Amino acid sequence: MKRFPEDKLLGKGFARRFGEGSVVGVIKEVNVSPCPTQPCQLLKGQSYSVNVTFTSNTFSRNSTASVHGIVMGLPVPFPIPEPDGCKSGIDCPIQKDKTYYYVNKLPVKHEYPSIKLVVEWELLDDKGQRLFCWKIPLEIIS
Repeated sequence: MKRFPEDKLLGKGFARRFGEGSVVGVIKEVNVSPCPTQPCQLLKGQSYSVNVTFTSNTFSRNSTASVHGIVMGLPVPFPIPEPDGCKSGIDCPIQKDKTYYYVNKLPVKHEYPSIKLVVEWELLDDKGQRLFCWKIPLEIIS
């Protein structure tokens, strides 16, 4: 498991906190498992655990995850099994100043190309504002 505490979220290829335009949440920690090295090598046909600890700075009735692979500078939707944050370890409604533990899976389909890319993972509140957003370099392998 690769842990990315907040003080390690910037630089050196680690998952980066991406807070531009967001004031409604603060990431405490990001875990991608298994991911022993950077960039994370994801094997086709496998599923990977994603856990994010964050504190909300707002009230929200619900939350929705949005995941994209950044390929040649363009965001390409990366489907996840459960985009509803309220079904991913978060007790909704989300309360201001409370810490939450978001849990989800990142499945890597056999039909995905073998490629190096950056994945951007956002969790949006009921107003479309970012509760969190982070990026991580990945390599999809056969």
